[in-house]
Amino acid sequence: MNKPDQLHRYLFDHYQVRGELVQLQHSFQQVLEGQPYPLPVQRLLGELLTATSLLTATLKFEGHITVQLQGDGPVSLAVINGDHNQQLRGVARWQGQVPDSTRLADLVGKGYIAITITPDDGERYQGVVELHESSLAASLENYFAQSEQLATRIWLFTGLQGATPAAAGMLLQALPSEEEGQQDDFAHLEALTDTVKAEELLQLDAQEVLYRLYNQEAVRVFDPQAVSFKCTCSKEKCEQALLQVGQQEAMEIIQEQGKIEMHCDYCGHHYRFDGSDVQSLFEQTLH
Repeated sequence: MNKPDQLHRYLFDHYQVRGELVQLQHSFQQVLEGQPYPLPVQRLLGELLTATSLLTATLKFEGHITVQLQGDGPVSLAVINGDHNQQLRGVARWQGQVPDSTRLADLVGKGYIAITITPDDGERYQGVVELHESSLAASLENYFAQSEQLATRIWLFTGLQGATPAAAGMLLQALPSEEEGQQDDFAHLEALTDTVKAEELLQLDAQEVLYRLYNQEAVRVFDPQAVSFKCTCSKEKCEQALLQVGQQEAMEIIQEQGKIEMHCDYCGHHYRFDGSDVQSLFEQTLH
């Protein structure tokens, strides 16, 4: 993966089908630095991060998309948030021993996937479907089949690029069209894409992967878009939370614990406030 953390969009000249390919390394590492995730949870977050990047690229407007898994299994929650600039962050919650399995039902149990789309201007939309027992990719394909009625296939992989955790994936989707034979066209391209191997997507340059898959087809590849990790936590947001708690309760916590600590689960950053910090904060609000 010569240029990690990039998303590539492409179109086929002779078919009403579009595609996306994303390769992630640095952003995936930064998500994993937030907490000491067990290996199966790391893999799940890598797939979810990849999927959210692919879905965010389908947005036709400026805004955010949140992809959330929730269930009754050892991993009760996994969520990734992304925006039209491909800035992503995510977190997972788990309890007890997490089985070393790639099967979604073993990790999340019985549950659902919720996809929330929030335009900067416009109405918020949420779609919810049951989790497919086998995989996240199958769950997302079910979502597209129910919500958009567009033929969609998704491939998600996690692994290593050298000694570094990496994630990658592809999306193939039929475009709205009334042309005859579109199902056959999609099936043809789906069969070609289905030959992609995890090691190819994780190790090779995107252009090389696309050439190996589609060298007999006319493919237009657009300029890549950078993908990055971005957490929105800040000292100012923590201060706003303290103001919501109120001065009396905040000072009581200081008296009991000597300090107030806040931890961001997304990036692992710690914010610490002592008595003078809290006193000064509330004094400032009075002026």
